[in-house]
Amino acid sequence: MTARAAALLAAALLLAGCAATAKETTAPNAAPPMVGGGGAIPARATHLPASVPQGSLVIGNTHPAAIVEYDGRRLRVSADGDFAFGVARDATGPLLVRIKQPATGWIEHAIGVDKRDWPLEVINGVPPKTINPPPMIAARIAREQARVVAARTRDDARDDYEQAFIWPVRGRISGRFGNAREYVLPDGTHVPKSGHSGMDIAVPEGTPVQAPAAGVITFADPDLYLTGGTVVLDHGHGVSSNFLHLSRIDVRVGERVEQGQVVGAVGMTGRATGPHLHWGMNWFDVRVDPLLVLQLKP
Repeated sequence: MTARAAALLAAALLLAGCAATAKETTAPNAAPPMVGGGGAIPARATHLPASVPQGSLVIGNTHPAAIVEYDGRRLRVSADGDFAFGVARDATGPLLVRIKQPATGWIEHAIGVDKRDWPLEVINGVPPKTINPPPMIAARIAREQARVVAARTRDDARDDYEQAFIWPVRGRISGRFGNAREYVLPDGTHVPKSGHSGMDIAVPEGTPVQAPAAGVITFADPDLYLTGGTVVLDHGHGVSSNFLHLSRIDVRVGERVEQGQVVGAVGMTGRATGPHLHWGMNWFDVRVDPLLVLQLKP
C-alpha cells in the first residue's frame, strides 16, 4: 500500500463514525479494507442520533452498500443510504446498531434512550365484554389480531416513511401513546391493560382521515371486534400506520395512496366510548409514537 493510499484509508475510517458512540469490532487478524480504483475508498460517515426517547422511529444514514443490523435484524438500506428502526415503549439503552461498510469492519454505534413518564388513564363506559371477552370472542380477537400482525411483516423497498408526516385529522389529543390504561367495569372494578398503542384524536364522526404519508394499503376490514373499521398503511422498510374505529373505509388492499389522500372516515366502531381516530404506528412489531414521528425532519 502506498503512503497516499494509507492516508486515504485512515481518513475514511474516521468518517465511519457518527454522533452516537462508535466502536470498531474488526478481528485483530482481519484483512485490511479494500481500496477502490484510483485510490478512492468506498466509505462515508454514518449519521445516527446520540440519544432518542422511548417510542421513537429512528432514521439513520450510512453507505448505501453497508450491512446494518439492529436487535437481531438486518435492516434494509435504501439507495441513498437511509435505514429505519423503531424503539419500543419500554426500551432501555444503550441501543446497539452494527454497521459494516465496504471499507470497514463491523462498527458498533451506541444510542442512549431517554426514559419517558407514562401517566395512568382511567377509562369508563367501555362494554365489559370487550374488556374480559368470553372464550369464543377471545378466539375471534386472536384470529383478527393475527391478520393485522401479518400485514405488518412486510419489508418493502419503498421509502415513503422518509416524507415529513402530516396529521391524518386535526383535533384534541384524547389519548396519548404509551400511557398506562385501566378500564372500569360497571361494578367499579379496575382492570389494568397494556400501555396505549397509539394516539387518539377526538373529532366528529365522519371526519375524513388523510394518509399522513404515502404508502400501500396492506389491511382493510370494516368490522374487527376490538378496533372496528381498521386500515393498515405500509410506508416501506417495515414502517406502517394503522387507523382504528373507522366508520367508513375508502381504500382496498394493494392500493397505492399518496400523502393527504382520504382513506376513510372517523367513527366509534369496536371498543370505543366516543368518536375519535386512533392513529398507531409500527416498525414491524414495535409500536412507535406518531407524535414523535410528526416531529421528524426529512
